[in-house]
Amino acid sequence: MLAYDDLYSIEYFQRRERPWWRRKGAEASDLLRDARRDHDALRDRSVAFDRELMADLRQVGGEKYARLAALAYRQTLAAHKLVADVDGTAMYFPKENFSNGCIATVDVIYPSSPFTLLFNPQLLKAQLQPVLDYARMERWRWPFAPHDLGTYPWANGQVYGGGERTEENQMPVEESGNMLLMLAALAHVEGNAAFSERYWPQLTRWAEYLKEKGLDPENQLSTDDFAGHLAHNANLSIKAILALGAYGSLAEMTGHRQEAALYRKTAQEFAAKWVTLAKDGDHYRLAFDKPGTWSQKYNLVWDKLLGLNLFPPDVARTEMAFYKTHQKQYGLPLDNRRDYTKLDWVLWTATLAENSADFEALVGPAYQFANDSPSRVPLTDWYDTATGKQQGFQARSVVGGLFVKMLSDPAIWKKYATRALK
Repeated sequence: MLAYDDLYSIEYFQRRERPWWRRKGAEASDLLRDARRDHDALRDRSVAFDRELMADLRQVGGEKYARLAALAYRQTLAAHKLVADVDGTAMYFPKENFSNGCIATVDVIYPSSPFTLLFNPQLLKAQLQPVLDYARMERWRWPFAPHDLGTYPWANGQVYGGGERTEENQMPVEESGNMLLMLAALAHVEGNAAFSERYWPQLTRWAEYLKEKGLDPENQLSTDDFAGHLAHNANLSIKAILALGAYGSLAEMTGHRQEAALYRKTAQEFAAKWVTLAKDGDHYRLAFDKPGTWSQKYNLVWDKLLGLNLFPPDVARTEMAFYKTHQKQYGLPLDNRRDYTKLDWVLWTATLAENSADFEALVGPAYQFANDSPSRVPLTDWYDTATGKQQGFQARSVVGGLFVKMLSDPAIWKKYATRALK
């Protein structure tokens, strides 16, 4: 047997946090003893789970999709640390592996969230609560959501961009939209918004910010920060619009009827304006002021998954037809500027498809990348669609986003999530 001891795992605002397995006082000898005792039973459960999951993945997305998702499963879990706070509350911290090492990065939690929303929504709560608690501290003085909580394993406050000092190089629309969408998805799968209600003042503040700034974002970063700042970002605008609709849904679920009606109406009006601002012939633009450009509109997937129905169905249909004519050998580029793409976003974009043929048309080249890539590293999420080579990043939790297709099947989503909620 081989194991490592783990006395303290994370520092969370100067509190040293125990690993989850130690929360009741267990020592390393208990870890070894329990592992030996439970080995056979856990192995049998794992084999049965693998068999069931692979069958469901094939049913929902086909063989190539199933194999890609299987490749991402363990990596998604391994890029996190589960700890117990002083009161026993579970906190689940991702690390930005092979990028900047940040801990609890909101735009890393967001792309990986389909994994936790499917298999264990309690883990998504455990990711979001540290961020939400930080956001309501006096030290976080901005009207938008934070980007991170520090540099792993020290979760003592944001370090990215301007940190807690300035708005420079922040991701205001990105992170505020991410938080509202994830909280709405959590309420959707749980059937209530009790968790969100605990943080209602913060959520309202972010919704107000997006109402003012989200339709036509200023020159700022998005989660795809490696591509640099971009003003009038059409995909970022979609995120803000859907987040406003998500806030409206949360308001409805928590009895805030007036806010629910107001934000639903605002989101509908913004979506109608977006179509006019972004339309560029047979597709929609990368940025409102840049004709002849295009980009993956991966954020649009939540309109479908959460039943917000804010955008005309023809938007997704138009984009899908365009995407199929602009793929490279190993997948759909992120946008017209470069040949690189993000594996997680390709799967989100593919999930916009209305039929299995279109879904498989986008997934097939991404599968071929994983099969052919000369970059033999733990699964990268950022690669070149022409060469199949790693562009950067590896071993990151964001590949949990590949499970987004499973959320498009309500029965499958309910089956897995309900087990964890019992």
